[in-house]
Amino acid sequence: MTHCPLCKESLAVTALTCPGCKTEYRGDFAVSRLARLGKEERDLAEALILHGGNLKEMAQALQVSYPTLKKRLTALSLSFQALKQSDEAEIERILTAMEEGRMGAKEGVKKIREINGEL
Repeated sequence: MTHCPLCKESLAVTALTCPGCKTEYRGDFAVSRLARLGKEERDLAEALILHGGNLKEMAQALQVSYPTLKKRLTALSLSFQALKQSDEAEIERILTAMEEGRMGAKEGVKKIREINGEL
């Protein structure tokens, strides 16, 4: 689930729990671009990986025509580009906050590393 069933706003990850020891971590956690895609887009990305980028095999497996598959892949690419631009804009906001002293360097670097999937 990526969106609120009531208002359709994007959901935020604010808690993580270890199933082994039940330790719970609370905060604002970044979610990868891939995880922020809709289900159909994630399924398409998964099929692309599973078929090694072979579009002919992929079209057959998904039971769609090649032109339909190309349209879906173009839409996926545009969605991914929009998410990347959004992440880059957030990084710029973080850097500005750091420069203006509204955010400490340690916190800013941590947030940027989360956005980049490094944490």
